[in-house]
Amino acid sequence: MIPKRILLCSDFSENSKSAREYAEGFAKAFEAELLILHVINTSSIGCPVLEPGMPVDIRAILEDIQRSVDKALQLIAEECGGLSRAVKTFSRVGPPAFEIVRFADQEDIGLIVMGTHGWTGFKHLVMGSTAENVVRTANCPVLTVRSPRDQS
Repeated sequence: MIPKRILLCSDFSENSKSAREYAEGFAKAFEAELLILHVINTSSIGCPVLEPGMPVDIRAILEDIQRSVDKALQLIAEECGGLSRAVKTFSRVGPPAFEIVRFADQEDIGLIVMGTHGWTGFKHLVMGSTAENVVRTANCPVLTVRSPRDQS
């Protein structure tokens, strides 16, 4: 089955760059639409340490993060400008694996492409693996790409 819509998941890391090369290549070869998604993981934002009684405007913090994410996604889309089909960018807020799978279902994605961090041992146990969770729960094929640094 040839995918007509390919989802590239980006966390803006070096690992995402390797995955992007594959996603672009497949999008060109299959003349597929490329959708780029970044999920803002609110659990990694944490709570700022403030003086007692000082109000925290979490909405303003998220809006600042969203503006940065939108700029970064736009840069990636511009770098993918050589594709024959449209490149669209999206962002979501929530648990990354859940949001990726939900987005893929909603947008009728034929292939998900994402990088891995190559964590093992204790770090893998503590940090978990978004890629692993997506592979286990997605309703379409998932291509995971290790960064060149992790392939040694």
